[in-house]
Amino acid sequence: MTEAFVFDPFAADFTADPYPHYARLRVESPAHEHPLGFWLVSRYADVLALQRSSTQSVDEQHLTRLPAWKSDSARLGKANRIMGGLSMLDQDPPDHTRLRRLVAKAFTPRAVDALQLRVAAHVADALDRIASAGQADIVAELAFPLPFTIISELLGIPVLESARLRELTAVLVLALEPLADPALQTRIRAADAELRAMVADLVRWKRDNPGDDVLTALITAEHEGDVLGEDELVAQVMLLYIAGHETTVNHLAAGILALLQHPDQARRLREDPGLSANAVEELLRYDTPVHLMRRVTVTPVRVCDTEIPAGAWVVACLAAANRDPEFWGSDADLLRLDRPDAPRSVTFGAGIHHCLGAALVRIQARIMFPLFVSRFPSAEVDEVRWNGRINVRGPALLSVTV
Repeated sequence: MTEAFVFDPFAADFTADPYPHYARLRVESPAHEHPLGFWLVSRYADVLALQRSSTQSVDEQHLTRLPAWKSDSARLGKANRIMGGLSMLDQDPPDHTRLRRLVAKAFTPRAVDALQLRVAAHVADALDRIASAGQADIVAELAFPLPFTIISELLGIPVLESARLRELTAVLVLALEPLADPALQTRIRAADAELRAMVADLVRWKRDNPGDDVLTALITAEHEGDVLGEDELVAQVMLLYIAGHETTVNHLAAGILALLQHPDQARRLREDPGLSANAVEELLRYDTPVHLMRRVTVTPVRVCDTEIPAGAWVVACLAAANRDPEFWGSDADLLRLDRPDAPRSVTFGAGIHHCLGAALVRIQARIMFPLFVSRFPSAEVDEVRWNGRINVRGPALLSVTV
């Protein structure tokens, strides 16, 4: 009997290219209990169903067994978790419904759309610097600073202590990784406490300096007499920084890399800028900025003729689902900017937890990708170094000669 394939994100060749691993996972072990104490789901239909389910949870209090990388702090209540357990990512209805309704009042399409000219200006400035130098690390010069600046402008706060904020968000995002290192957990908790204090200071500053921005709108958001508490407000702002920055960096850098590795597709985008919206969706599908999503089963759920029990930690592999040939066809591993069903990727989730900031990511990408390929038609990749993360994966360095 052939031994079942065991998902091993720590394999030597995984960081550089995890997609062959995901392909084996879909075929050989599409729904199985991993030795590290969690369940893994990898096919498109199953991942989408889990995202849309209204009966499963994101609250770790429902767990009957902890994954190997989780400490017993998971059972100590939300106050001991990152962002105090108060972000929308850690809430089920009705708390999630309440928070999302209040945040949505501030995070409007109008507020996001108003940033388009600012995004274009920042991108143009960065491309000028890159052109002048003739060579650049795209992550450092463009993909990293752009979303950080844009989320700060959206919130209406000064870009203060930017280097430290970047360091803290980079540490905090490691909380989404399946890593059990106690020293790292200590660093994550320290970064969480420091960032909470910094954001609390920013909130107090904004109360004295209101403006036409998202943070002011969050402070004043009200629904039927309900408002965000101070700790809740801090948690949602932290979430916007982390989700609105780290994941966007991955998408922008990986998107440029994919275009440079597929010059025929870059040429299509250069010749037809109207393709940009669908191109962004395809690039989000092709190399997903967040590879894994977690749920906790409240009731048993059947996946691929396998029953996952209640109280289980389930990891849905978004990146595997986004290349599932059973849904995408035999060319699922190919980049096709005109792919008609590209917007149906599972990248931003579905159901009540669909990413509230998806429009902000899309606006930056729709502006940046066409401008880059038009400005630098002969750009070539010199070096790529991945960030080493399993979940929030992207290039840490993308050296390009233009």
